Formats: sequence, C-alpha cells, structure tokens
Amino acid sequence: MDLMHLIEAAVTSPVIYPVLLLLAMLDAVLPVLPSESVVIAAAVYAASGGSNLPLIMLVAAVGAFAGDHLGYALGRLLRRRRSTGRLARAVDRVAPHLHRRGGSLIVAARFVPGGRTAVVAASGATGYPLARFSLFAGVAAVLWATCSGLIGFVGGAAFEANPALGLALGLGLAVSITALGELVRFVRSGRRAAARPAVA
Repeated sequence: MDLMHLIEAAVTSPVIYPVLLLLAMLDAVLPVLPSESVVIAAAVYAASGGSNLPLIMLVAAVGAFAGDHLGYALGRLLRRRRSTGRLARAVDRVAPHLHRRGGSLIVAARFVPGGRTAVVAASGATGYPLARFSLFAGVAAVLWATCSGLIGFVGGAAFEANPALGLALGLGLAVSITALGELVRFVRSGRRAAARPAVA
C-alpha cells in the first residue's frame, strides 16, 4: 500500500473525526501537531465524497475552540507559578499587544504558526476577560476551520482524479496564505517602527 492509499484510508475513516478533534485541541499547546494539514487532507477527499466537509469543519472548529481554552488555562497556571520558561517569555512579548488589539490579535494569531500558543496563553496569564476571549476564540476557530476545509475541498475538486495533486494544492495554498499574512505583518511592523520618533 503506497502513501496516498494510507492517507486516503486514514482521512476517509470514521475515526478521522475524533482524531481531528483531538489534534485541533492539542495544537493550541503543542503547535508541532499537524491539525491544519489533517483538516486539509480530509477536505481534499470530501470533494469526491470520501468524507463529510461540514462535519470536518465543525469538528475542527470545536477542537480549536476547546484547545484555545486549554491554552488560556495554561496561561493562568503560568501566572500563578511565575514561570520563566520560553512560553512565559513569549507571553511577556505578546501581553502589551493583547491589551491594545485584543480581539483582532486573538483571531489573527490563529493563522500564525506558533502565534496561537503565545496569544491564548497570554490571554490567560494577563487576565484577559474570559467571556471576551471566548467570543474571539470562537470567531477564530470557525474562520480557521472554514478556511482550512475550503482550501482542501478546492484542491480536491480541482484534482478529483489525482488526490495527491489536490493535497499538494491545498497544502500549498495554506502555506502561501500563511506566508502572505506573515509578510503583511512584517511590513506593517517595519512601518510602525519607522514612524516612531527616535529616542535621543
């Protein structure tokens, strides 16, 4: 059995839904987990009827929302324990931005590799109101799951006869969108830095 047959067997099996829920939840605290890639892969096969696209997006959104709250709780724990590790340093860097741009930062961080982990932990560590956090985390989860699902579905529909190409297109689109977002963020932060008056 080749790799594509293994991927197809995995993402078209009913077990993909609980696995996807778990991956989307845990990648809030373990960003190395490939939740977006799994959503895209499952959605590629949804184009040919191998899996259920609305269910994929629903499960991914619920997992992401639950994971954000797991990260929020981790941030509260960091604050209580006065942690000084790498995550605590990332939280310290994010905290000032969180209180200026709270909701938009929570939503945008969902699409930045590793950004979600720091922002949701910073939200908990700084005491960002849970009700507001939940609102923006919900928006972010739905947007992320919908975008990832549609990207995979477009790839699968474009290359229904060749799922490997559909998967490559879907993953390529996801990487391109992330890279474009990072480029925009980099350019905007450079402009803000240039606009600040020099301190004598």
